[in-house]
Amino acid sequence: MVPTPRYAGERVVVMGLGKSGLSAAASLRASGADVLVWDDKPASMAESTAKGFAAFDGKNMNLSGVRTVVWSPGVPHSFPKAHALAAKARAENIPLACDVDLLLEAQTDATVIAITGTNGKSTTTSLTAHLFQHAGRKTAVGGNLGIPALDLEPLGRDGTYVLELSSYQLELVPHLACETAVLLNITPDHLDRHGGMDGYIAAKRRIFAKQKPPRTAIIGVDDAHCAALYETLRSDGLHTVIPISVKQPVNGGVYVTDGVLIDATGAQPVEVLDLRTVARLPGAHNWQNAAAATAIARAHGITHDVIVSGIKTFPGLKHRQELVSTQDNVAFVNDSKATNADATEKALLCYENIYWIAGGQAKEGGIVSLAPLFPRIRHAFLIGEAAEAFAEVLKGKVSFTLHADMQSAIKDAGEMALKAKQPGATVLMSPACASFDMFKSFEHRGDVFRETVLDLWAAKRAST
Repeated sequence: MVPTPRYAGERVVVMGLGKSGLSAAASLRASGADVLVWDDKPASMAESTAKGFAAFDGKNMNLSGVRTVVWSPGVPHSFPKAHALAAKARAENIPLACDVDLLLEAQTDATVIAITGTNGKSTTTSLTAHLFQHAGRKTAVGGNLGIPALDLEPLGRDGTYVLELSSYQLELVPHLACETAVLLNITPDHLDRHGGMDGYIAAKRRIFAKQKPPRTAIIGVDDAHCAALYETLRSDGLHTVIPISVKQPVNGGVYVTDGVLIDATGAQPVEVLDLRTVARLPGAHNWQNAAAATAIARAHGITHDVIVSGIKTFPGLKHRQELVSTQDNVAFVNDSKATNADATEKALLCYENIYWIAGGQAKEGGIVSLAPLFPRIRHAFLIGEAAEAFAEVLKGKVSFTLHADMQSAIKDAGEMALKAKQPGATVLMSPACASFDMFKSFEHRGDVFRETVLDLWAAKRAST
């Protein structure tokens, strides 16, 4: 646990009692803060007060003497409508911050690498941390990825935090001042939480706002929003800006041509690695992730030899094109982290003869944008709230069936794929949806997929 001594003797309200909120409350209490907790869910409040935390009066909302409101990024504060506590705190000039901000306040001597983007940030964050650890650097990885920020190890001057930051978190980190900031891409997502596309872009741009020297800004330039921001930062005279691309060569950046990773940050372009040989990073979207991680590593003095070895030994990311099992030449792939159509597009591009499991809580736009990839899909197995809406889009283009649960969809998809014996057949669970209609999280959804696949085929082997 990272201690938060700057809050000793201070009154702090923690709003939202999920993993990150409880972690923040525990660190603050252990560091001598006067902690009050609140959650809109009565069950969460009961669990927290049973652990000895004092309850904040959410009815009267007395903020007298409160220094900070530690806000869970998952709780809306401004849009779709302003939360009453957030509005009152702002009216009284009390800042809202998340647990990542407390980490940054507490560990000012450590190096911070912050990574964001609509898609690919988890893989890039994990790969970057893997490269740093492979190079023998003292490294901790977290933020929006796995471990709550204050549950990480205190690193101090010799350590590096590699942090994945969502747009929600970027609105709640007033003390973010990282040496290296990375923006991979921007496509429409979470627009209801940011009041539209302009608000979403503004949240992403915050990652560059208060950087420390050398103020390295690494930006994917393959979409119009990021390309425009690249030009803005390049001309401001403050940042060292490194472009990355999988569509074109970029001067002074890192790019991929015909699958080959090329580092052009030095005097001459250097061919680093043929990414087509790296099974754990399939497809152009993963090549962008590899280019970003390479740019980060090079900016921190890691050699090409270490980068190549690190990329080749990267184990991949759970729930992102995770190969769970192969049965009679049929691959079962868990892509539960694909919570929107843009992420699912990346997966569909990587496979042929796809038996597609999709559905959940649909995002804006649904799956209409995936139509050019429908010829790759042999059959769709639709689940969750979006099943009927997805069926309407697929009618006349892709055969489909509706399923009451994930388990029946997996069973039918596997049986159909095994029977058809198509070359390169893949049962791909890439939902293009949020998970909360049927599961606790995308991790829970992916775990159910993995467990069901392994159980089904273990039973099949036992019966033969």
